[in-house]
Amino acid sequence: MLTAAYTGESTITVSEAEPRLPAPGQVQIRVAYVGLCGTDLHILHGSMDARVQTPLVFGHEMSGEIAALGDGVSGWSVGDAVTVMPLAWDGTCPACLAGNEHICQNLDFIGIDSPGALQAYWNVPAEVLVALREGTALDAAALVEPVAVAVHDVRRSEIAPGEKAVVIGGGPIGVLIATVARAFGAEVAVIELDANRRAQIAGLGFATLDPREVDQVAWVEEWTGGAGADVVFEVSGAAAAVLGATSLAKVRGTLVVVAIHPTPREIDLQRVFWRELRILGARVYQRTDFEKAVELVADGTIPSDLLITKVVPLAETRAAFDDLEGGRAMKVLVDVQAGQPANGEEAVA
Repeated sequence: MLTAAYTGESTITVSEAEPRLPAPGQVQIRVAYVGLCGTDLHILHGSMDARVQTPLVFGHEMSGEIAALGDGVSGWSVGDAVTVMPLAWDGTCPACLAGNEHICQNLDFIGIDSPGALQAYWNVPAEVLVALREGTALDAAALVEPVAVAVHDVRRSEIAPGEKAVVIGGGPIGVLIATVARAFGAEVAVIELDANRRAQIAGLGFATLDPREVDQVAWVEEWTGGAGADVVFEVSGAAAAVLGATSLAKVRGTLVVVAIHPTPREIDLQRVFWRELRILGARVYQRTDFEKAVELVADGTIPSDLLITKVVPLAETRAAFDDLEGGRAMKVLVDVQAGQPANGEEAVA
Protein backbone atom coordinates (compact mmCIF):
# COMPACT_ATOMS: atom_id res chain seq x y z
CA MET A 1 0.00 0.00 0.00
CA LEU A 2 1.05 3.63 -0.48
CA THR A 3 1.55 5.95 2.49
CA ALA A 4 2.33 9.66 2.76
CA ALA A 5 4.75 10.62 5.53
CA TYR A 6 6.32 13.82 6.79
CA THR A 7 10.07 13.21 6.69
CA GLY A 8 11.32 16.61 7.85
CA GLU A 9 12.32 19.90 6.20
CA SER A 10 8.90 20.49 4.58
CA THR A 11 9.13 17.16 2.78
CA ILE A 12 6.38 14.59 2.29
CA THR A 13 7.48 11.21 1.02
CA VAL A 14 5.07 8.82 -0.66
CA SER A 15 6.26 5.24 -0.35
CA GLU A 16 5.07 1.65 -0.20
CA ALA A 17 4.52 -0.27 3.02
CA GLU A 18 2.98 -3.60 3.90
CA PRO A 19 -0.35 -3.36 5.75
CA ARG A 20 -0.48 -5.31 9.00
CA LEU A 21 -3.38 -7.19 10.51
CA PRO A 22 -4.92 -5.42 13.52
CA ALA A 23 -3.65 -6.36 16.96
CA PRO A 24 -6.05 -7.47 19.71
CA GLY A 25 -8.38 -4.61 20.53
CA GLN A 26 -7.69 -2.87 17.23
CA VAL A 27 -9.65 -2.46 14.03
CA GLN A 28 -8.26 -2.01 10.56
CA ILE A 29 -9.83 0.76 8.49
CA ARG A 30 -9.70 0.94 4.73
CA VAL A 31 -9.19 4.70 4.58
CA ALA A 32 -11.28 6.53 2.01
CA TYR A 33 -10.58 10.25 2.43
CA VAL A 34 -8.32 12.38 4.61
CA GLY A 35 -8.75 16.11 5.05
CA LEU A 36 -5.71 18.37 5.31
CA CYS A 37 -5.78 21.08 7.96
CA GLY A 38 -3.79 23.82 9.66
CA THR A 39 -2.26 21.42 12.17
CA ASP A 40 -0.91 19.36 9.29
CA LEU A 41 0.60 22.57 7.90
CA HIS A 42 2.32 23.16 11.24
CA ILE A 43 3.78 19.65 10.97
CA LEU A 44 4.94 20.26 7.40
CA HIS A 45 6.62 23.54 8.38
CA GLY A 46 8.59 21.83 11.14
CA SER A 47 6.81 23.74 13.89
CA MET A 48 6.04 20.47 15.67
CA ASP A 49 9.39 18.76 15.16
CA ALA A 50 9.96 18.63 18.92
CA ARG A 51 6.79 16.56 19.20
CA VAL A 52 6.62 14.31 16.14
CA GLN A 53 8.87 11.40 15.26
CA THR A 54 9.85 11.18 11.61
CA PRO A 55 8.97 9.61 9.33
CA LEU A 56 5.40 10.33 10.43
CA VAL A 57 2.42 9.06 8.48
CA PHE A 58 0.07 11.83 9.52
CA GLY A 59 -3.57 12.85 8.97
CA HIS A 60 -6.45 12.78 11.43
CA GLU A 61 -9.52 14.10 9.54
CA MET A 62 -10.77 10.96 7.84
CA SER A 63 -13.46 8.55 6.77
CA GLY A 64 -13.40 4.93 5.75
CA GLU A 65 -14.79 1.45 6.23
CA ILE A 66 -13.77 -1.31 8.59
CA ALA A 67 -11.64 -3.89 6.77
CA ALA A 68 -10.74 -6.26 9.63
CA LEU A 69 -11.30 -6.75 13.36
CA GLY A 70 -8.64 -7.67 15.88
CA ASP A 71 -9.25 -10.26 18.58
CA GLY A 72 -11.58 -9.15 21.32
CA VAL A 73 -13.32 -6.44 19.32
CA SER A 74 -17.12 -6.53 19.48
CA GLY A 75 -19.93 -4.25 18.39
CA TRP A 76 -18.40 -3.57 14.98
CA SER A 77 -18.54 -5.38 11.64
CA VAL A 78 -16.43 -5.45 8.52
CA GLY A 79 -17.88 -2.90 6.09
CA ASP A 80 -19.11 -0.46 8.75
CA ALA A 81 -18.60 3.15 7.70
CA VAL A 82 -16.63 5.00 10.36
CA THR A 83 -14.53 7.96 11.29
CA VAL A 84 -12.06 8.26 14.14
CA MET A 85 -11.94 10.52 17.18
CA PRO A 86 -8.13 10.60 17.21
CA LEU A 87 -7.49 10.96 20.93
CA ALA A 88 -5.90 8.40 23.24
CA TRP A 89 -5.61 9.36 26.90
CA ASP A 90 -3.92 7.63 29.83
CA GLY A 91 -6.87 7.74 32.25
CA THR A 92 -4.58 8.37 35.21
CA CYS A 93 -3.44 12.01 35.05
CA PRO A 94 -5.22 14.76 37.05
CA ALA A 95 -7.07 15.98 33.95
CA CYS A 96 -8.43 12.51 33.19
CA LEU A 97 -9.38 11.88 36.80
CA ALA A 98 -11.32 15.16 36.76
CA GLY A 99 -13.32 13.97 33.73
CA ASN A 100 -11.36 15.94 31.13
CA GLU A 101 -9.85 13.01 29.27
CA HIS A 102 -9.93 14.84 25.94
CA ILE A 103 -7.23 17.20 27.24
CA CYS A 104 -5.24 14.53 29.06
CA GLN A 105 -1.91 15.83 30.29
CA ASN A 106 -0.25 12.95 28.41
CA LEU A 107 -2.55 12.94 25.40
CA ASP A 108 -1.67 10.91 22.33
CA PHE A 109 -3.20 12.83 19.43
CA ILE A 110 -3.34 10.10 16.82
CA GLY A 111 -1.96 11.36 13.53
CA ILE A 112 0.47 13.68 15.29
CA ASP A 113 1.95 11.82 18.24
CA SER A 114 1.40 8.44 16.58
CA PRO A 115 0.73 7.26 12.99
CA GLY A 116 -2.25 8.72 11.16
CA ALA A 117 -4.59 8.10 8.28
CA LEU A 118 -2.60 8.85 5.12
CA GLN A 119 -2.26 5.15 4.35
CA ALA A 120 -4.53 2.69 2.58
CA TYR A 121 -5.08 0.58 5.70
CA TRP A 122 -4.88 2.05 9.19
CA ASN A 123 -4.98 0.13 12.47
CA VAL A 124 -6.50 2.01 15.44
CA PRO A 125 -7.87 1.10 18.87
CA ALA A 126 -11.53 0.13 18.62
CA GLU A 127 -12.52 2.68 21.26
CA VAL A 128 -11.65 5.63 18.99
CA LEU A 129 -14.14 4.59 16.29
CA VAL A 130 -17.23 6.73 15.66
CA ALA A 131 -20.01 5.30 13.51
CA LEU A 132 -21.26 7.29 10.53
CA ARG A 133 -24.93 7.66 9.69
CA GLU A 134 -26.16 5.30 7.00
CA GLY A 135 -26.00 6.92 3.57
CA THR A 136 -23.45 9.60 4.50
CA ALA A 137 -21.04 10.14 1.60
CA LEU A 138 -17.51 9.26 2.63
CA ASP A 139 -16.03 12.45 1.21
CA ALA A 140 -18.42 14.57 3.30
CA ALA A 141 -17.73 12.32 6.29
CA ALA A 142 -14.08 13.33 6.24
CA LEU A 143 -15.32 16.68 7.58
CA VAL A 144 -16.68 15.18 10.80
CA GLU A 145 -13.48 15.79 12.78
CA PRO A 146 -13.21 19.54 12.01
CA VAL A 147 -16.97 19.87 12.52
CA ALA A 148 -16.49 18.29 15.95
CA VAL A 149 -13.88 20.97 16.68
CA ALA A 150 -16.45 23.62 15.78
CA VAL A 151 -19.17 21.97 17.88
CA HIS A 152 -16.83 21.90 20.88
CA ASP A 153 -15.90 25.56 20.38
CA VAL A 154 -19.54 26.64 20.16
CA ARG A 155 -20.55 24.56 23.16
CA ARG A 156 -17.68 26.02 25.19
CA SER A 157 -18.97 29.50 24.39
CA GLU A 158 -22.42 28.68 25.83
CA ILE A 159 -23.99 30.84 23.14
CA ALA A 160 -27.78 30.95 23.27
CA PRO A 161 -30.39 31.21 20.49
CA GLY A 162 -30.80 34.79 19.33
CA GLU A 163 -27.36 35.89 20.52
CA LYS A 164 -24.75 37.36 18.20
CA ALA A 165 -21.32 35.94 17.48
CA VAL A 166 -18.33 37.33 15.64
CA VAL A 167 -15.89 34.85 14.09
CA ILE A 168 -12.44 36.30 13.41
CA GLY A 169 -10.94 34.27 10.55
CA GLY A 170 -12.89 32.73 7.68
CA GLY A 171 -10.84 29.62 7.00
CA PRO A 172 -12.37 26.13 7.19
CA ILE A 173 -12.66 26.07 10.99
CA GLY A 174 -13.99 29.62 11.10
CA VAL A 175 -16.67 28.77 8.53
CA LEU A 176 -17.58 25.62 10.44
CA ILE A 177 -17.85 27.54 13.72
CA ALA A 178 -20.09 30.07 12.00
CA THR A 179 -22.23 27.27 10.56
CA VAL A 180 -22.54 25.41 13.87
CA ALA A 181 -23.26 28.60 15.82
CA ARG A 182 -26.06 29.40 13.36
CA ALA A 183 -27.40 25.87 13.74
CA PHE A 184 -27.49 26.51 17.50
CA GLY A 185 -29.63 29.59 16.86
CA ALA A 186 -27.09 32.42 16.84
CA GLU A 187 -26.65 35.28 14.38
CA VAL A 188 -23.12 35.29 12.99
CA ALA A 189 -20.73 37.72 11.32
CA VAL A 190 -17.31 36.73 9.98
CA ILE A 191 -14.23 38.93 9.80
CA GLU A 192 -11.92 37.83 6.96
CA LEU A 193 -9.19 39.55 4.98
CA ASP A 194 -9.25 37.43 1.83
CA ALA A 195 -11.79 38.65 -0.72
CA ASN A 196 -12.35 35.20 -2.25
CA ARG A 197 -13.09 33.68 1.12
CA ARG A 198 -15.41 36.56 2.02
CA ALA A 199 -17.35 35.92 -1.17
CA GLN A 200 -17.67 32.22 -0.34
CA ILE A 201 -18.75 33.00 3.21
CA ALA A 202 -21.28 35.59 2.08
CA GLY A 203 -22.66 32.97 -0.29
CA LEU A 204 -23.40 30.83 2.76
CA GLY A 205 -25.56 33.61 4.14
CA PHE A 206 -23.23 35.17 6.70
CA ALA A 207 -22.47 38.86 7.15
CA THR A 208 -18.80 39.50 6.36
CA LEU A 209 -16.40 42.41 6.75
CA ASP A 210 -12.83 43.33 5.91
CA PRO A 211 -11.32 45.21 8.89
CA ARG A 212 -8.95 47.05 6.56
CA GLU A 213 -11.92 48.68 4.84
CA VAL A 214 -14.45 48.90 7.66
CA ASP A 215 -14.03 49.97 11.30
CA GLN A 216 -14.81 46.59 12.84
CA VAL A 217 -15.62 48.00 16.28
CA ALA A 218 -18.09 50.51 14.85
CA TRP A 219 -19.60 47.84 12.57
CA VAL A 220 -20.14 45.39 15.44
CA GLU A 221 -21.57 48.11 17.67
CA GLU A 222 -24.08 49.07 14.98
CA TRP A 223 -24.93 45.41 14.33
CA THR A 224 -25.55 44.79 18.03
CA GLY A 225 -27.33 48.05 18.87
CA GLY A 226 -24.32 49.38 20.74
CA ALA A 227 -23.90 46.35 23.01
CA GLY A 228 -21.11 44.34 21.39
CA ALA A 229 -21.08 40.68 20.45
CA ASP A 230 -22.18 38.05 22.92
CA VAL A 231 -19.34 35.78 21.79
CA VAL A 232 -16.16 36.42 19.82
CA PHE A 233 -14.31 33.42 18.36
CA GLU A 234 -10.63 34.09 17.58
CA VAL A 235 -9.78 31.64 14.81
CA SER A 236 -7.23 33.56 12.73
CA GLY A 237 -4.12 33.05 14.85
CA ALA A 238 -3.02 36.63 14.10
CA ALA A 239 -1.55 38.85 16.80
CA ALA A 240 -3.55 41.89 15.65
CA ALA A 241 -6.77 39.89 15.82
CA VAL A 242 -6.13 38.88 19.43
CA LEU A 243 -5.36 42.45 20.42
CA GLY A 244 -8.56 43.73 18.83
CA ALA A 245 -10.87 40.87 19.80
CA THR A 246 -11.77 42.16 23.25
CA SER A 247 -13.07 45.43 21.78
CA LEU A 248 -15.80 43.51 19.93
CA ALA A 249 -17.38 41.82 22.97
CA LYS A 250 -20.28 43.07 25.06
CA VAL A 251 -20.25 43.57 28.84
CA ARG A 252 -19.74 40.09 30.30
CA GLY A 253 -19.22 38.76 26.81
CA THR A 254 -17.05 35.78 25.97
CA LEU A 255 -13.86 35.47 23.93
CA VAL A 256 -13.13 31.93 22.78
CA VAL A 257 -9.53 31.30 21.72
CA VAL A 258 -9.64 28.65 19.01
CA ALA A 259 -6.50 29.26 16.93
CA ILE A 260 -3.14 27.77 17.81
CA HIS A 261 -0.85 30.67 18.68
CA PRO A 262 2.79 29.62 18.44
CA THR A 263 4.02 32.53 20.57
CA PRO A 264 2.53 34.64 23.41
CA ARG A 265 0.21 37.44 22.25
CA GLU A 266 -0.65 40.88 23.57
CA ILE A 267 -4.21 41.20 24.85
CA ASP A 268 -6.16 44.21 26.12
CA LEU A 269 -6.61 43.24 29.77
CA GLN A 270 -7.96 46.69 30.59
CA ARG A 271 -10.92 45.89 28.36
CA VAL A 272 -11.23 42.46 29.97
CA PHE A 273 -11.39 44.14 33.38
CA TRP A 274 -13.66 47.01 32.33
CA ARG A 275 -16.31 44.81 30.72
CA GLU A 276 -15.86 41.74 32.93
CA LEU A 277 -15.10 39.62 29.90
CA ARG A 278 -14.63 35.89 30.01
CA ILE A 279 -11.75 34.30 28.06
CA LEU A 280 -11.95 30.60 27.24
CA GLY A 281 -9.62 28.21 25.52
CA ALA A 282 -11.18 25.55 23.31
CA ARG A 283 -9.10 22.55 22.34
CA VAL A 284 -10.10 19.43 20.41
CA TYR A 285 -13.42 17.77 21.36
CA GLN A 286 -15.32 15.21 23.38
CA ARG A 287 -17.30 12.24 22.09
CA THR A 288 -20.58 14.10 22.38
CA ASP A 289 -19.13 16.72 20.01
CA PHE A 290 -18.25 14.00 17.51
CA GLU A 291 -21.73 12.51 17.69
CA LYS A 292 -23.29 15.92 17.05
CA ALA A 293 -20.86 16.48 14.16
CA VAL A 294 -21.89 13.17 12.57
CA GLU A 295 -25.50 14.37 12.76
CA LEU A 296 -24.76 17.79 11.26
CA VAL A 297 -22.84 16.29 8.33
CA ALA A 298 -25.48 13.64 7.70
CA ASP A 299 -28.44 16.02 7.70
CA GLY A 300 -26.80 18.52 5.34
CA THR A 301 -26.35 21.34 7.88
CA ILE A 302 -22.67 21.39 6.94
CA PRO A 303 -22.26 22.63 3.32
CA SER A 304 -19.73 19.96 2.43
CA ASP A 305 -20.03 20.50 -1.33
CA LEU A 306 -19.03 24.15 -0.91
CA LEU A 307 -16.29 23.53 1.64
CA ILE A 308 -14.53 20.70 -0.23
CA THR A 309 -12.92 22.58 -3.08
CA LYS A 310 -10.41 19.97 -4.21
CA VAL A 311 -9.81 16.21 -4.01
CA VAL A 312 -6.36 14.82 -4.86
CA PRO A 313 -4.77 11.37 -4.92
CA LEU A 314 -2.29 10.42 -2.22
CA ALA A 315 0.66 11.06 -4.54
CA GLU A 316 -0.30 14.76 -4.76
CA THR A 317 -0.46 15.42 -1.02
CA ARG A 318 2.50 17.80 -1.01
CA ALA A 319 1.11 19.88 -3.87
CA ALA A 320 -2.23 20.07 -2.06
CA PHE A 321 -0.56 21.89 0.81
CA ASP A 322 0.70 24.49 -1.64
CA ASP A 323 -2.89 25.09 -2.74
CA LEU A 324 -3.99 25.49 0.87
CA GLU A 325 -1.25 27.95 1.67
CA GLY A 326 -1.81 29.86 -1.53
CA GLY A 327 -5.48 30.36 -0.71
CA ARG A 328 -6.55 28.35 -3.76
CA ALA A 329 -8.72 25.96 -1.76
CA MET A 330 -10.93 26.07 1.32
CA LYS A 331 -10.64 22.37 2.16
CA VAL A 332 -8.59 19.74 0.33
CA LEU A 333 -9.28 16.05 0.70
CA VAL A 334 -6.85 13.28 -0.16
CA ASP A 335 -8.48 10.31 -1.90
CA VAL A 336 -6.28 7.71 -0.24
CA GLN A 337 -7.37 4.80 -2.40
CA ALA A 338 -6.75 6.62 -5.69
CA GLY A 339 -3.55 5.31 -7.22
CA GLN A 340 -3.08 2.49 -4.73
CA PRO A 341 -1.45 -0.63 -6.20
CA ALA A 342 -3.89 -3.36 -7.18
CA ASN A 343 -2.37 -5.81 -4.72
CA GLY A 344 -3.26 -3.43 -1.86
CA GLU A 345 -6.88 -4.53 -1.86
CA GLU A 346 -6.45 -7.01 0.99
CA ALA A 347 -4.68 -6.73 4.31
CA VAL A 348 -1.75 -9.02 4.91
CA ALA A 349 0.10 -10.03 8.02
